[in-house]
Amino acid sequence: MAVGDVARRSPAGPGVRPPSPDLEPPLRHVIEAQQFSPDLLERIFERAEGMRRHPGRFAGRLRGRIMAALFYEPSTRTRLSFEAAMLRLGGQTIGTDNAREFSSAAKGETLEDTIRVVAGYADVIVLRHPEEGAAARAAAVSDVPLINAGDGKGQHPTQALLDLYTIQRELGRLDGIRVAMVGDLANGRTVHSLAYLLSRYRGVRMWFVAPPEVAMRPEVKAHLDGLGVPWAETQDLEAVLPEVDVVYQTRIQRERFADPASYPALEGRYVIGPTQMGRLGPRAIVMHPLPRLNEIDPAVDPDPRAAYFRQARNGVQIRMALLDMVLS
Repeated sequence: MAVGDVARRSPAGPGVRPPSPDLEPPLRHVIEAQQFSPDLLERIFERAEGMRRHPGRFAGRLRGRIMAALFYEPSTRTRLSFEAAMLRLGGQTIGTDNAREFSSAAKGETLEDTIRVVAGYADVIVLRHPEEGAAARAAAVSDVPLINAGDGKGQHPTQALLDLYTIQRELGRLDGIRVAMVGDLANGRTVHSLAYLLSRYRGVRMWFVAPPEVAMRPEVKAHLDGLGVPWAETQDLEAVLPEVDVVYQTRIQRERFADPASYPALEGRYVIGPTQMGRLGPRAIVMHPLPRLNEIDPAVDPDPRAAYFRQARNGVQIRMALLDMVLS
């Protein structure tokens, strides 16, 4: 497989599907992608698909339940899809979309104290926070289920779940797929979580297409090596495009750079436009966690292989399934 200027390739070999117990404990907190076994993923996707096909059967399942959304960072899709999911299940929502300014955090209250208090008001907490590891800290003191909606540069497990669900719906399989992750892979919590989930499936291969300054994190690559999942690093997107089933495009995240002056040199490094789509296979898809800036040309939007808006819509059913499972 030609992948251009490959910097390093892991040892070739089939992905290893870790064994899962015959009976898993009920799902409580959703903190990181590594907590999901293939069996649990299958159960989530089956429930999400049932909710997609028969929405009336699930209306009212969470009547009388309350979801608290604590968002310390901006969000559109994650916040609104969680709220839509809870409302479609008959529940109610409370919360704030700028908790750093419009909560007691502005007065110096610790995250742990906030969670202890809010757990007394709601049946489930959905947390987005700028600090990596914040979700685990919050779950450790929460009396109710807590769902990580993104913790800094760490992980975004519910996004990865909807991404995986999208791939399954679009391609009809998860085993044996070839995925290129493109852009800001050091700071992109969505790609970290997705790489961990993909490692659960057989025969998966990954390409990490990024400038060295924002290359995939070493701990993710070490995890893949430990399972024998083949991966390659390259800066040559054009060479990778004919090889893959999925292009997972991401933006270079200006807000994650300690030195803003380093951002302009990386902005616009990789763009998917009509020329790039011409190098992609006829059944391949392009995904993006959104928001996009200029890394996908809007001229690509009408192409049936452009899956990113369908991907965003899948978030409602996945988050419905998760809320239903943690509150069952």
